[in-house]
Amino acid sequence: MPGECISAVARRHGVAPNLLYRWRRLMTEGVAVAIEADDRMTGNQDVRKLEERVRDLERLLGRKTMEIEILKEALAKSQLKKQTLLLASLLKDDLR
Repeated sequence: MPGECISAVARRHGVAPNLLYRWRRLMTEGVAVAIEADDRMTGNQDVRKLEERVRDLERLLGRKTMEIEILKEALAKSQLKKQTLLLASLLKDDLR
């Protein structure tokens, strides 16, 4: 509640008042460091967009991984077929 003392807030949430003071100090120091470094604050909407982008990229990576596995299997089968045909051709030539 606006204007409520820290002790009352701490009691209501079951934490020690000095912990709230410490969190407030750390938050203030963090803001000061961010401003000094000229860092841009990232909003919740930006975070959600980035998380969505990560999910999209993970799905794409999964799809590409499956494609690679399918291509590896196809390549292995084609090489086996090529070897089989070559062997059959050699045996056919030997029979002549």
